[in-house]
Amino acid sequence: MTATASGRAGPTVAPPGDPLRERLAPLLDAAPEATGTALAAVRADQRLLLCGGSTARTGGRPVDPDTRFEIGSLSKTFTALLLAESVARGEVRYDDPIGWYLPAGATPGHRGGEPITLLHLATHTAGLPRLPSGLLATAVPTWSTTPYGNYSQARLLRSLGATRVRARPGARVHYSNLGVGLLGLLLARAAGTDYPALLDDRVCRPLGLTRTGCDPGPGQATGYWHGRPRPPWLIPALPGAGAVRSSARDLLRYLEALLDPDRAGALGPALAEVRRPRLLLPRTGDGLCLVWNLRPRPGHDLLFHSGGTRGFTAFVGFCPRTRTGLAALANTTPPPGSRFIQDAYSAFRALADPAGAELSRPPGRTSG
Repeated sequence: MTATASGRAGPTVAPPGDPLRERLAPLLDAAPEATGTALAAVRADQRLLLCGGSTARTGGRPVDPDTRFEIGSLSKTFTALLLAESVARGEVRYDDPIGWYLPAGATPGHRGGEPITLLHLATHTAGLPRLPSGLLATAVPTWSTTPYGNYSQARLLRSLGATRVRARPGARVHYSNLGVGLLGLLLARAAGTDYPALLDDRVCRPLGLTRTGCDPGPGQATGYWHGRPRPPWLIPALPGAGAVRSSARDLLRYLEALLDPDRAGALGPALAEVRRPRLLLPRTGDGLCLVWNLRPRPGHDLLFHSGGTRGFTAFVGFCPRTRTGLAALANTTPPPGSRFIQDAYSAFRALADPAGAELSRPPGRTSG
């Protein structure tokens, strides 16, 4: 792919031959099934935007820093930020039982009488299943396109009362699209609005994210799965779990805010909160912040998350200690054996190395 660089989002641009640019350029070709990729990086005072390819196989425009990509489960990190922001303004508390924000009879059953809290949802410790009850029945006809598209918010609320918690809340980590998607719904209900409007009002506008939101709208690349174009991803019942779209330029701004909350105005306290470790896993030593995965490294911590839809793949990672961040976007669902996420993580890990010793090495093949 032909790469283009842009420096409008930061004070400096890494020129050709610069280690930052040279280290990241191979990622433009790390998803060969994609027609277009986009990267955003920050390392100390350097900023880099790299784009390659086009928005579609035929008739597509060149990908640029403002091209919108579906980011899938990276949406969950925005939901975590909305939780921290809602807590900061006193609208909700982390230990609020979710039943406070649900209609009568819609609270999932749980063992031992312990309530599920908002914090449980944000740390995947609520004990909820990965998917909501009844989803598969509606998903099968559109499994290869938009499996969530016909599952409504009303149906979700009706199904919650019959959902059984699989473990005592807080006892173990079990990744759940239902859990974080439900968190987004509850935050919107507490604020008296819907999730897309809440995201726009409290995160996108304050941070200047002009290309980020839940509306497929214009300017979005075409997504591909098994080489075929896919319609825009729809997830009306659980937008906080995977409905957000964004661009490389907006994700660069997002990274800058996460790395330097003190300069993010009123959102600063919430941005600092999402970085705070909430739990550590005894066997691996990894942990969770609010949604963000946490991987301790010698002298620094890595925070990261990935996402995917029927047509797109995304990765974002940042390291507060070294003021390093990387976002990688591709308009394809990776097939088995694809290295796009792994290579993006490896490149991020190398950039975040405090000594910079790994900066010139090619992408690794281990998760670190």
